[in-house]
Amino acid sequence: MKENYMVCNCAQVDYNSIATALETHNKLENVIDVFKEVQNVTHCTTGCGGCYQKVLDVISEVLMG
Repeated sequence: MKENYMVCNCAQVDYNSIATALETHNKLENVIDVFKEVQNVTHCTTGCGGCYQKVLDVISEVLMG
């Protein structure tokens, strides 16, 4: 398992929270839809938005292995 770290400081969302939100996805279908679902579940990127790219990177890493 990947080491857990904070991805979104504003909403206190860590790597594992994003990975858990992605459990229903087994592949990267439509990155925008997947991102919106993660955002709805975790509330990441809803503060300053500075973590947007980090969240996308975690989504890609989790779904693409």
